[in-house]
Amino acid sequence: MKFETVDKQSIFTRLDFRTKLLMMAIITIIAFVWESPVTGGLLTLLVGSACVFAGVKLEYISTVLRVTIPFYLLIVIVMGLFNTAQVTKLLETETLTPIFSVPKEWFWIGGLTMNQEGIIYGLNIVFKTLTMVLIIPLGIFTTDINDMVVGMVKANIPYKIVFIFSSTLRFFPLLLEEIQGILEAQRLRGLALEKMGIIKKVTVYATIAVPLILNAMAKSQKLEVVLQSKAFSGSSKRTYLHDSILTQTDYICMISFIIFFLVATILYFQWGVGKFPWLLYS
Repeated sequence: MKFETVDKQSIFTRLDFRTKLLMMAIITIIAFVWESPVTGGLLTLLVGSACVFAGVKLEYISTVLRVTIPFYLLIVIVMGLFNTAQVTKLLETETLTPIFSVPKEWFWIGGLTMNQEGIIYGLNIVFKTLTMVLIIPLGIFTTDINDMVVGMVKANIPYKIVFIFSSTLRFFPLLLEEIQGILEAQRLRGLALEKMGIIKKVTVYATIAVPLILNAMAKSQKLEVVLQSKAFSGSSKRTYLHDSILTQTDYICMISFIIFFLVATILYFQWGVGKFPWLLYS
């Protein structure tokens, strides 16, 4: 069993994992710093397009969107109703653009006003988190786990952390397989999940957690015994079957990412590109 990897060969599959680590770090920092939904939306669109180009399955992206859309809607509503102090500070103004007011008899939110600037700031948070969510499969799904381990070791990451990370990626598909096996066993006993309501399904899935946790603990104990029998020390001074070599393409991409970070930083602090009012209230 392997962690989900892309089937398509592209420039991302040929890059060294150290290059991808730099890419994920720079994109995450920029997405976190930018406050404008314009620049944040463009960055999200760029990362999403790169995922599609790299061969990340559309089913995965659609699943991420389906799961996160309710939370994103809640963020936008909460920001529009409550986030007035931060927005007025960013815009350096005391007046906001009201959209509608909530009736005073409503519980908890009665009398509040939904403002346009709060909604726009909420969209900025949505783009931030979506960029951070999509940049992970762009770096992880395009890399074989063995190449990932060697690349992280050569990036001077402690081997114990690397081993825990790689073991987690290898155990994840096994846990999914066990969940599927438990569900199939329950279906053979006449349990029809498709005909159940949401509350009943939650109850059924809660019962899966017990055998799943027990099986995971049993596997982890077996892994501990195997590691002890092989005198695992956690030292990175060992031989590796795979090698990690930085090519000319890696150096070009690294330099490009660093230049992109420097340019984005200069534009942000010098001309306000990426700040909340940029192109919206300037």
